[in-house]
Amino acid sequence: QVQLVESGGGLVQAGGSLRLSCEVSGLTFSSAVMAWFRQAPEKEREFVAAISRRGGRTNYGDSMKGRFTVSRDNAKNMVALQMNSLKPEDTAVYYCAARVGDILRTDTRSYDYWGQGTQVTVSS
Repeated sequence: QVQLVESGGGLVQAGGSLRLSCEVSGLTFSSAVMAWFRQAPEKEREFVAAISRRGGRTNYGDSMKGRFTVSRDNAKNMVALQMNSLKPEDTAVYYCAARVGDILRTDTRSYDYWGQGTQVTVSS
């Protein structure tokens, strides 16, 4: 059974930083593209970042470029999202997702496995 478990969410002031982690089990981690999405109330789930199987390629949503960094540790079956210069509009539930393959898809339908999400709230 594949499990993705996010952690690291919380409340932070605007301009602050948070680091999210996602631990993966039940999947050959090195065979999967890993991604982060987020969903704010009343909005569709939005692509945040993705990283290739070996970590050599990354892709970011436009509003995250220069502020967020995705990384992975294949020895620990873990993917992380470092978020800096946070803004109130970054407030959302953040989800970790996995897809077998090596194309950095940005649409939710391309991802086979999902975590339960972790809440990030940025106060102004």
